[in-house]
Amino acid sequence: MYIAMNRFRIAPGREEDFLEVWRNRDSHLEDVPGFKQFHMLQGESQEDHTVFISHSVWESEEAFRDWTRSDAFRKAHANAKSPEGIYLGPPKFEGYEVVL
Repeated sequence: MYIAMNRFRIAPGREEDFLEVWRNRDSHLEDVPGFKQFHMLQGESQEDHTVFISHSVWESEEAFRDWTRSDAFRKAHANAKSPEGIYLGPPKFEGYEVVL
């Protein structure tokens, strides 16, 4: 099993705007081979940002990598533009192989 995560730093007061983008986004994941589940995690708000982490579970790293090269991935990210001022920099990707 493989866990893929993106860490987002979101500007104070823009948390609901960020979540609304994700609520209305068609991820095209439901029919992707190897996809198991998705969650959006929210950390505590700090003075200068709030951390959100997109957390997806895959059967394998290969299934995740295959998705990143697929039409479903391109469709999911084609309209991924968000209103200006939400993100404090690009997301940081982290990938983990489940070992236990």
